[in-house]
Amino acid sequence: MPIDKILNEVESGNALEIGNGMFDVEIILEDDGGAMVGLPGEEEVLFEANLAEVVDEGELGHIASELSTLFDADKTSRGEWEQQYSKGLDLLGFKYEERTKPFKGAAGVAHPLLSQAIVQFQSQAYKELMPAEGPVRTQVLGKETNDKMQQAERVRDFMNYQLTTVMEEYTPEMDQALFYLGYGGSVFKKVYYDYHLERMVSKLVLPDDLYIPYSGSSVMSQCSRITHRLAMSENDYRRRVYSGEYLDLDLKPSAQPAIPDQIGDRVDKISGILPSSETEELFFLEFQVDWDLPGFEDEDESGEPTGIKLPYVITIEESQNRVVSVRRNWDPEDAKKRRKQYFVHYVLIEGLGAYGLGFVHLIGGLSRSATSALRQLIDAGTLANLPAGFKAKGARIMNDDVPLQPGEWRDMDAGGAELVSQMLPLPYKEPSQTLFQLLGFCVEAGQRLANTADMAVGDGNQYAAVGTTIALLERGSMVMSSIHKRLHYAQKQEFKMLAAGFGQFLPDEYPYDVPGASRTVKKKDFDNLIAVLPVADPNIFSSAQRVTLAQTQLQLAQSAPQMHDMYQAFHRMYSALNVRDIDAILKPQNVKHPKDPAMENSEVLEGAPLKAFAGQQHDAHTVAHLMQGFSPMLQANPAAAIRLQQHILEHMRLKAEEQTEAELFMQYGKDPKDLISALQKEGMIALKIAQYMQDIKGLQVKLQGDQSDPLVSLKEKELGITEASNKADEALEKQKLTMDAQEEQAKIVSQEKIAMMRAPPAFRGNPNATQNRQ
Repeated sequence: MPIDKILNEVESGNALEIGNGMFDVEIILEDDGGAMVGLPGEEEVLFEANLAEVVDEGELGHIASELSTLFDADKTSRGEWEQQYSKGLDLLGFKYEERTKPFKGAAGVAHPLLSQAIVQFQSQAYKELMPAEGPVRTQVLGKETNDKMQQAERVRDFMNYQLTTVMEEYTPEMDQALFYLGYGGSVFKKVYYDYHLERMVSKLVLPDDLYIPYSGSSVMSQCSRITHRLAMSENDYRRRVYSGEYLDLDLKPSAQPAIPDQIGDRVDKISGILPSSETEELFFLEFQVDWDLPGFEDEDESGEPTGIKLPYVITIEESQNRVVSVRRNWDPEDAKKRRKQYFVHYVLIEGLGAYGLGFVHLIGGLSRSATSALRQLIDAGTLANLPAGFKAKGARIMNDDVPLQPGEWRDMDAGGAELVSQMLPLPYKEPSQTLFQLLGFCVEAGQRLANTADMAVGDGNQYAAVGTTIALLERGSMVMSSIHKRLHYAQKQEFKMLAAGFGQFLPDEYPYDVPGASRTVKKKDFDNLIAVLPVADPNIFSSAQRVTLAQTQLQLAQSAPQMHDMYQAFHRMYSALNVRDIDAILKPQNVKHPKDPAMENSEVLEGAPLKAFAGQQHDAHTVAHLMQGFSPMLQANPAAAIRLQQHILEHMRLKAEEQTEAELFMQYGKDPKDLISALQKEGMIALKIAQYMQDIKGLQVKLQGDQSDPLVSLKEKELGITEASNKADEALEKQKLTMDAQEEQAKIVSQEKIAMMRAPPAFRGNPNATQNRQ
């Protein structure tokens, strides 16, 4: 409201307080001449506060009444489901039944068809979903860099540490959840931060404590309303009151909830546990519901209510129907105010409604028939072995109230009549073979529906063709394979919620020393760059299936080793066999972490693979590898030279990609992937690669020109010495030949002189005579 006159000039935006001793008024002047009037000291309600403390008592009563009506409707709508769920528990055979019909002591055994399928599924799923090393693995989203890979390892190690060490209840509750999942087809996990434990919690919630409306879905985010029944001790309630989570009300504990739970009662009966008469617990109903709360309505930009209901978590006490907590259930930074999700639904087989189908629905009828047939066979054998019948009224038998023992003959007073005429045994037959075959048919049909991969793989031929083995494996494990994929999906959602909670609520540093990084990088690690996934493979759910697939892969790799990585083929085979310390058997080929150029130059000579990473000093790696390329040892190893050349080209490609992205970010100022096409980006990268190729060629020529290999110089000296030696040998040989010729000539001259001296005198002075004689 505009103010026409003021007593004192006050700048706009400042506050003017006026008081008379009874109450104060605070007036805040605005730029348009208006003012905001309010009581000084009035504080705004915090976003995380319990709104039940400020909402009118009458409105809280209305909320409790409306929500209680909705809860009754949800419970009534699934009445038949609860009845079927509770009756099916008797088929497990966990409790022996003392029967008096058709006769006292009749067989009360239950056939283990249903329990066998559940326990076998539980064992397989638990082994796959909860390995000893931890259930979490991580995956880098986008381009892999050294920092991202180290971040992924830190996230993986921390989450496995939390799930296997800190969250002590996670492993046993997961084991129990798989049993209930196999039986009824649905279990729930509630992921939230516990302020009393000061850590994240993934609590098991059984289907009898979580209520989905009739129009709900198996996908929790698609349900308009979710109701969770909570049971807590009075001491836990006082803790929540002290921390400000709940209102401080005068609530009385009770032994049972206000509305009986027939599933819980049947579980207690089968387990042999009865509730005590002491009133130890309080029962609450926690609603995740959309509500239009007066005083906290959704408003548009002009401040007018839109009438849109906002998500809240409202908790009421069940017996007295009183609200103890009302909290906002959306992220304060979310402008759309979308509901937070706390529940993960594990489904065995998607059914006709919101709840899944379990083995009690799939083979419950066959298990009941197998139990009936088994009891009839046992009863028939009992009656055939211990027959009963009629005897004459006057016949007297000693100790007729004591059963006959095997090999015993007892005296009987027949009154002179024939013994045969005094006794008439009933015509009991031996157990029927037809009934026995019917029992086998029911059991076989149930096992075929709930089969496992071990049965199909065990019947296979190890020398069969690869296609035949895969076809038999797929056909025999179709049901379990689809179930395992659903479990993998649910566990992925659970880990995603846990990772978000770890990054939001836990302290800013790791509880242990982190290799190669600071302990204060934890909160930064849990961002959208790392995907948290289950270790379990969604396509493999048993050891037999894993070994068969690994063996098939190894056979294919051995048939064409030049097209496969034999190290990976053998590594997968050893992993499938659960062999520890595989690197002690196989030569390690660790390419997960960046290495310096010297280490890469050494490993390439040993045949190890090389890998370049984004963010490395690509130019330094290139120069070092080019120098290695001139080595005679590498030139004598063509395979290693090819791997090194491929590695250099990989560095070149990463360098071009990084510089292209840097230029695009400098040009557009944001992520350019939506501004230019992939083809344009590829063209820019290609131009840079072409330029780098020319630079590398010039560098290679320069390095080759300055190259002075000691081995080559030594070889050249050796060749020079050999050549000089050869020339000296030739000169010596020529000199020797000359000397031999001279000696021969001297010998001839000497012989001529001797001949002249011995010749007659007539010939001594006639040289022509000597020439003629010669």
